[in-house]
Amino acid sequence: MATQNSRWNREELLVAFNLYCRMPFGKMHSRNPEIIRVASALGRTPSSVAMKLVNFASLDPSITSTGRTGLGNASRADKAIWDEFNGDWEGLVVESETRLQALVKKRVDKRSESSTDFDDFDEGDYEGQTKAVQIQARIKQSFFRKTVLSSYGGRCCITRISEPRLLVASHIVPWKSDPKNRLNPRNGLCLSALHDKAFDRGLITITDDFRVDVSPALSKFEKEPFIRDALIAIRGQPITLPEKFQPDVTFLRRHREIWR
Repeated sequence: MATQNSRWNREELLVAFNLYCRMPFGKMHSRNPEIIRVASALGRTPSSVAMKLVNFASLDPSITSTGRTGLGNASRADKAIWDEFNGDWEGLVVESETRLQALVKKRVDKRSESSTDFDDFDEGDYEGQTKAVQIQARIKQSFFRKTVLSSYGGRCCITRISEPRLLVASHIVPWKSDPKNRLNPRNGLCLSALHDKAFDRGLITITDDFRVDVSPALSKFEKEPFIRDALIAIRGQPITLPEKFQPDVTFLRRHREIWR
């Protein structure tokens, strides 16, 4: 168990960064029950854990670009973990999630959310694989969903819908097309189920300046009120950007190229 003045080791930093990914910036404070629970398991104070999350925030351009003050105490070890995750999301997600769950003695949730969370994730990809591989797949799904939804404040970036059962952590570049960035939250958008499906089929895309573009293929449905109001009318509308992990323009361009 760590003492309050001891340096953070790699295992602790992995747990803290996992927590950073899955938690909205506004909830990174010492009164948060999840921070209290993890701090107790680490043998550290809630204030120490909350500060570590804020240190990670100082490395996130999506947060620092807003001009927030009080950030900037990240250590070289913090920066190393940030770079390690960004170089290997898939490997580090599994490792950090495993360590976190072992630390707080949580059981892996074996229920799949893939039917609503990943329209481009195919359970068949793991058919015939070992139980351990299948569990890892569900860990990855859960992490990506929690990270993307927390980054967007639990709201669709187009409609602002906040009902979780209607929200999807949508991949910009499909799951199968870019294994390296499958779990990269900058390859994610929080969308309603309808707009996720439209995005997945290229009926809508997002421009480099983060505005909605609508496929000409929808023009023949202009007389249908629902399609007109829910899809055609949002052409040119800016999306709401996330607090963390702003979508990578490179991924948005790749999505548009797929559907040209």
